[in-house]
Amino acid sequence: MTQRRTPLPIIVGSGGINPAGRVSFNHAYRRMVLESLPQQAQQTTLGSLAKLMGLAECDSDDTKAQILGGTLVRKIEHFDVERIAWHNAMSLGKDPDSEQTFIVAKRQLPQTLPEAWRVTSLDDKHALVRCIGDLNVLVQDLRPSRVTSAGQLPTGFDPAALYPSRSHPRGLQMTVYGASDALRSTGFSIDELKSLVRPDQFAVYSGSAMGQLDQDGYGGLMQNALVGKRTTAKNIALGLPEMPGDFVNAYVLGSVGETAGIIGACATFLYNVKRGMDDIRSGSKRIVMVGNAEAPITPSVIEGYRTMGALAEDEALMALDGSETPDNRRACRPFSSNAGFTLAESSVWIVLMDDALAMESGARILGSVGDVFVNADGYKKSIPGPGIGNYITVAKAMASARTMLGEVGLRHSTYMHAHGTSTPQNRVTESAIMSELAQAFDIPQLTIAAIKSYLGHSLAPAGGDQLAAILGAWQDGIIPGIKTIDHIADDVVKDRLHFPMGDQARDMDSMRGAFVNSKGFGGNNATGFFMSPQQTEQMLEKRYGTKALTAAKQRQEAIEHKAQTYNDAADDGDIAPIYQFGQGVLEGSDLTITDQEITVPGFAQKIRLSGDNPFEDMS
Repeated sequence: MTQRRTPLPIIVGSGGINPAGRVSFNHAYRRMVLESLPQQAQQTTLGSLAKLMGLAECDSDDTKAQILGGTLVRKIEHFDVERIAWHNAMSLGKDPDSEQTFIVAKRQLPQTLPEAWRVTSLDDKHALVRCIGDLNVLVQDLRPSRVTSAGQLPTGFDPAALYPSRSHPRGLQMTVYGASDALRSTGFSIDELKSLVRPDQFAVYSGSAMGQLDQDGYGGLMQNALVGKRTTAKNIALGLPEMPGDFVNAYVLGSVGETAGIIGACATFLYNVKRGMDDIRSGSKRIVMVGNAEAPITPSVIEGYRTMGALAEDEALMALDGSETPDNRRACRPFSSNAGFTLAESSVWIVLMDDALAMESGARILGSVGDVFVNADGYKKSIPGPGIGNYITVAKAMASARTMLGEVGLRHSTYMHAHGTSTPQNRVTESAIMSELAQAFDIPQLTIAAIKSYLGHSLAPAGGDQLAAILGAWQDGIIPGIKTIDHIADDVVKDRLHFPMGDQARDMDSMRGAFVNSKGFGGNNATGFFMSPQQTEQMLEKRYGTKALTAAKQRQEAIEHKAQTYNDAADDGDIAPIYQFGQGVLEGSDLTITDQEITVPGFAQKIRLSGDNPFEDMS
């Protein structure tokens, strides 16, 4: 009996937008390692960022300073951190015999009058109100934020201005741009991608951990009625956590394939990668788009995490430095003396294909998904507290890497992108996990990267930010150092671990695989193992032979040329995303349906209805 070959999920596209810039073609990654790049690569990166940020060509020190200062973690720009809107509850007229009087427009009178109110009409528009006893009111106030640092998209980049955004929440604006960037990075048009497979062999798995919480989403739903504004019809629909995936299907890709929004707090990206990986391995899907978008930089979200004690407050940062001003750029300090994490916004997407389709189509090979593991913590003392689940996911990922790379490959050709949030608890617990597992698998020195030091913590897409940095390192041979720190904290477990505080140049053979670790509130743990383009091609050559791989690389040249054409246009400022509102809308009458197949206009292949009985032995 012929053994079935398990399809290998190949990463054929990667894109998005985060505080370091455009994700496709490693631009965001290169902003993080800018000073370690050759001069020409530095200029290319700065020039691309200048166009993205609406600046002139990067031909002066002033422009370069604007680019550097307007990227990565920095002082919050989305709102005035010195004047946060607030309402103070006040009670007027504590004397039970006192009378409060005031004139108000009749249209502003409450529908249900308080019992102590006596209202007299003055004219058609105004009324006199007499109130005996207490009068409870909310008085507008402006307060300074105790947290002023965040990882924000590059200054001047406005996703809403790039397409008819129609009051979309910011997270969905970022979705449209980020998904478009990833799809175009493949070198295939959308029609070409859709022609490669049956409509039901294409899937989109996406979501946001918290939903859309600004005023155009759930923020408006929850707050508008309490501040005298009207709730809109869009507030509840556009706030749903799975809406990024829905937007990709409806307005970017036009997919009728499987879709899901799998939520796992800060491990959400890897949860969705696992779903896509499982589907490709099973053969049920041949192309899967995975991604997340999160836009949590709002006063309400920041205040919520702050009162939880999770964020790095200005006062704590100043205490760490013995300074009178907070160092916003260095707010996130993983595995060092730190005070909490730093919120960020991001939209990161990848496109996966099974290996056979990638070979046939000449798709770009950016890497591959080796395995992803998800485990809960068991019984917990508190929902946000860490548990044992991450020991299991890291151990499984290392064991999987050993089966694919061998003992020597695991020990000497892998490294770890830690969750690295910059909380005092994370630096202890995550370092203990990594150290113990490195010892268990006899890894002599496991290099640890922690890119939240550059980008902050974007919640759902955080694992995508980490993976994007890995894809860049596989191209340029530089692992980003933890450059916001100058020492490793005393309580960090260091045995068999290396925490570089500067960029690390590595030869490609020593970076055959990399781990992405994610830990989320509630016991949502995930660890992914990803393989480099070199390792992936070596495996493809073993499966298909040298001749077939050479032929696939020849087909790749045309696809690579198209992808580079997009990259050049984007570098020149041509960044309008794909947005097809109301175009190609289908009705049931447009379908051709038989008992064997469905023909969908716009798709080259048909949906098959007949299939094998999975329970044939029981029927």
